[in-house]
Amino acid sequence: MSKTEYQGWELEHFDNSSNFRKYQNYLLNKHIKGLTAEIGPGNGELLNYYKDKLNNIDLFEPSKTLFDNLKFKFQNQKGITFKNEVFPLSENTYDTILYLDVLEHIEDDKGEIIKAFNSLKPGGKLIVNVPAFQHLYSKFDKDVNHFRRYDKKNFFKLLKNLDYANYQMTYYDSVGYLLSLLSKIFSSDYKKNFNNKIKIWNALIPLSKIIDKLILNLFGKSLFVIIQRK
Repeated sequence: MSKTEYQGWELEHFDNSSNFRKYQNYLLNKHIKGLTAEIGPGNGELLNYYKDKLNNIDLFEPSKTLFDNLKFKFQNQKGITFKNEVFPLSENTYDTILYLDVLEHIEDDKGEIIKAFNSLKPGGKLIVNVPAFQHLYSKFDKDVNHFRRYDKKNFFKLLKNLDYANYQMTYYDSVGYLLSLLSKIFSSDYKKNFNNKIKIWNALIPLSKIIDKLILNLFGKSLFVIIQRK
């Protein structure tokens, strides 16, 4: 299934996970500047954290349902342009481009990365957040239209053809990793008590932040990647 058809039934559960969203914002906020494009912003939950520090934001949301929700939710916010389409190649245009839990929904992820990288201005940053480790791939991933999960090694393969790029990759949410692994091994129905599971995981995010530092981000439920065009 393509990202255009994706409706994001699970988004409300994760959007209500404030500790997780704050952790994501902690990782990305200092890198966002200038003309920014967010690809597949969903319900715009992370947009709430960074919108007031920017003057111009382009939102590309191909899902009509999510696009309409975004326009309604942020209709009074100045500086936001809403685009009900997939992200087009826009060479040397953006200072920051965000793919936050989106790339895993796109079948041609390599082509998407190349397109986004070429749309950056020199010095611009492409910021990507994806689910980590293919061995955690589960029925949940399949049901929400994830083509894959990522580790540093296979993500690096996406970057091999990018000229003049600097990058850094960080795993995070070690507790989330362990909970996902246990769920895959012992739970035959992830939907059972799904909302309660999400609440427990979100409550443990502060612990996850501590453990992440202690283990030097050796592993985690998610992979955070920053690619800078020289």
